[in-house]
Amino acid sequence: MIIRSPRKVALAAAALLAAGAALTLVPATAAQAKDEVKGNFAVTVNGKTYDPKGGKEDKIKDVGIPVGEKIVVNGVNVKFKIDPATLGVYDYTLTGAPDPERMVTEPTVVFTSKVPVLSAAQRSGVKLERMDLKDDNVTIILRSAGGKMKFQAKDHAQGGIFQQEPEFAGNVEIEHTLGPKLFYFTNEFTGKINFGDGQDPVTKAQSSTGYHEMLLGKDSPQVTTKLYQDGAVTRWSVASGGRMGGVLGEDAIELSQGATNCTSKCQAQNRIRGSVPVPPLPTDPTPLPVPAQN
Repeated sequence: MIIRSPRKVALAAAALLAAGAALTLVPATAAQAKDEVKGNFAVTVNGKTYDPKGGKEDKIKDVGIPVGEKIVVNGVNVKFKIDPATLGVYDYTLTGAPDPERMVTEPTVVFTSKVPVLSAAQRSGVKLERMDLKDDNVTIILRSAGGKMKFQAKDHAQGGIFQQEPEFAGNVEIEHTLGPKLFYFTNEFTGKINFGDGQDPVTKAQSSTGYHEMLLGKDSPQVTTKLYQDGAVTRWSVASGGRMGGVLGEDAIELSQGATNCTSKCQAQNRIRGSVPVPPLPTDPTPLPVPAQN
């Protein structure tokens, strides 16, 4: 059970500041540990479940998806569904499975949906062009009459990588809706917008880095324009070849420069690997207000 306790988080952050640790460096060993295989994805397509074991790999290509069928991705730490009818992601969830880095102790929906705004013509004729599945990594590419949508995910206690990349003739609007317990807020230490739930697990009162964990994340856009923001929803215009990603845990508050302006053959140079200062956790997050409607 998770008990709301922002005061505990506040005390932990204050203790860090009092100790003169307003900025802390994540040890390289911690970053390396995040690259270890700790999860295992199983993906169900058209009633068949693919679940390779022990470093083996499953690849499938050019598979038709019957109307109404969803692609179901289940991991040890992360699970979600992809609906070919909308090319959207639904119920991206942290399971809360036992792990020293977990941020929740029960299944928690982080995103209710991540859905592109496309016409019926653009969404027609969807096929699974390719799926690559190995251990805790999965890549799924759907092709429709209008273009492609690529999904990449990692099964990690703090989410790991998740990216949604459109390839259409023009920009694609993607709307993110947070889970019912989460909200967007302005981080008091960084001035950036994060999302979280203001909670920390009672069963994990203190992390290995010396302060309380909480469910904390941020949207990670590349070649995008933000169109709308409130406490539960963001809408982004994403260029073809750009992407909407997300990060959780310490990566969500690292003082990095952000993603590069890259739409083709992008390198993994945005991965920080513990080399950038990490400020304290926010003390008492307040949801962003809903903008007034004209």
